[in-house]
Amino acid sequence: MSDTDNPSPLDFRGRGVNFIEDVAVNPLFAGPETTATVPQLRIPDLETPADAAYQIVHDEAMLDGNARQNLATFVTTWMDDQSQRIYLQAAPKNMIDKDEYPQTAAIETRCWTMLADLWQAPDPTSSIGTSTVGSSEAAMLGGLALKRRWQERRRAEGASTERPNLVMSSAVQVCWEKFCNYFEVEPRYVPISEDHRMLDGHDLDRWVDENTIGVVAILGVTYTGVYEPVREIAAALDAIAAAGGPDVPIHVDAASGGMIAPFCQSEIVWDFRLPRVASINTSGHKYGLVYPGIGWVVWRDRADLPESLIFRVSYLGGDMPTFALNFSRPGAQVLLQYYLFLRLGREGFRKVQQASLDVAGFLADGIADIGPFELWNHPTDIPVFAWRLRADHPGTWDLHHLSERLRLRGWLVPAYPMPDDLADLTVQRIVVRNGFSRDLAGALLGDIRAQVRYLDSISTPLPRAGHGEFTH
Repeated sequence: MSDTDNPSPLDFRGRGVNFIEDVAVNPLFAGPETTATVPQLRIPDLETPADAAYQIVHDEAMLDGNARQNLATFVTTWMDDQSQRIYLQAAPKNMIDKDEYPQTAAIETRCWTMLADLWQAPDPTSSIGTSTVGSSEAAMLGGLALKRRWQERRRAEGASTERPNLVMSSAVQVCWEKFCNYFEVEPRYVPISEDHRMLDGHDLDRWVDENTIGVVAILGVTYTGVYEPVREIAAALDAIAAAGGPDVPIHVDAASGGMIAPFCQSEIVWDFRLPRVASINTSGHKYGLVYPGIGWVVWRDRADLPESLIFRVSYLGGDMPTFALNFSRPGAQVLLQYYLFLRLGREGFRKVQQASLDVAGFLADGIADIGPFELWNHPTDIPVFAWRLRADHPGTWDLHHLSERLRLRGWLVPAYPMPDDLADLTVQRIVVRNGFSRDLAGALLGDIRAQVRYLDSISTPLPRAGHGEFTH
């Protein structure tokens, strides 16, 4: 058996496409010195005309489908024409070259200072932050700061720094599992259940101890879109500390909600208004409305980011402080984020995010009216919601079958099991983003109804559908 017959998890050769055969070049683009085919798994010997190479790449990418119909992803799939121009103009800029691109570096600082202000830091000018390639890197930087602060405090006390742990919901995004794996921190997953559908502070004293570096609170759970009650989690930790227990900080993973709640749910207290919140991350390429990849992490105060984690390097002629897992990365997305802050302002962001919430509510109400379905949650937090099959559903088909039927119409609507104590429960989830209109939502509802009618018309149980990977 060849390697392509049994690809590794990181190898996509052989997954539905024959990667061994050469790619044919359209004769319309082929010149007199162009071969009729180009190889797929080695660099060709000869040049390929630009139009022919473009055609090959364009046609391959076309098979991915329409990104606007991808209701699995949180990632931005539409930006305006001015954004496209900024993107192209700034494409050559390397964000790490701050001495060569000082204005881009200054704009980066403006952006995270704006976020510190948006998230109500006591003094945004005393906060510190950075851009990242996405909210996963931002979350890991927040976790590293928690671990290093814990280590430095324990050393100062003459205590052991072995066996650090991090407390979080079992519905946490996979980047936190990676953080604990890569940086040798014990993950303590608080299981969700029908009674406690998120981390809510219930029995938190059972999970934290002197080795707990922090608690992660999620503002917009990946599985369902609901906010974990950061204020209640902070209150539970306050009570633990007041009773003589450990004094544990909170990192808020606001990958999605950090750019929704300040504009549309300002009454919710989740941010730096809570003294126990030490750091917050968000994703600029989710509800920050920027194309991938851009994330942000901000610490309440410079003291919350240990100086020992900041590298000061001499690079290309300048002294450059940096705290990142990546080095070279695009500067264009930072400029796009700044453009959107200027272009929309707080009122514009409120209108855009509220429009997505309204479309999500319209969809959720429509799906709740379809016979077999029961909503797991209504999109009252971020414009994301999930549903399950009713208990009295006859069971001839499941949500995976519906997901596959919708894919035939171009819609990507994932079905997946919930975590841990709810692993026997399968839900389907929709993420509404900017650019997904009410008209498109109406078309989706029509297709869901049609596919449900088709599936209901089949009297014998369908074979188990292919269960694809869950998209965070």
